[in-house]
Amino acid sequence: METLSYVRTSSPVGPLFLAASTKGLVRLEFEDRAMKINPHTTQLQESKPALAPYLRELDEYFAGERREFSFPLDLRGTEFQLACWRALLEIPYGETRSYRDIAKAIGHPHAYRAVGMSNNRNPVAIVVPCHRVIASSGSLCGYGGGLDVKRKLLDLEQANVSPRLPLGIGA
Repeated sequence: METLSYVRTSSPVGPLFLAASTKGLVRLEFEDRAMKINPHTTQLQESKPALAPYLRELDEYFAGERREFSFPLDLRGTEFQLACWRALLEIPYGETRSYRDIAKAIGHPHAYRAVGMSNNRNPVAIVVPCHRVIASSGSLCGYGGGLDVKRKLLDLEQANVSPRLPLGIGA
């Protein structure tokens, strides 16, 4: 039986549940939407010290001081889900992509609905930034934490992205 260290914490977007294995972060979920953990294969042990590095970086993210997370992830899913989640990790801070963009990026250009389902099953919210995925029309759609939380996360990132000048200007 595997033992995962876990902690529950408050955040600017509501209560969060974090769980980590010895390899890295396994879960970062909105408390009210946390997926079930199989009690036959996994034991949970509360440990704020074990999750302290994850909590520190998450606090820095919410304070606008961190754009990338440096801690290890222990992502678990199908090969398709893992491909989708890896593509999400490539979306730069403060930017968005469409479900179609992600489908193309993983070599399945017509699988945008399957990409949406993989995003829905993303066990590591915020860090694996499914909040950065929007509809092709540019509208917000679907998010496990709710569209209000998605908007807050996108607004947080936009507020901390400095405008880029075109090449040659200001040089």
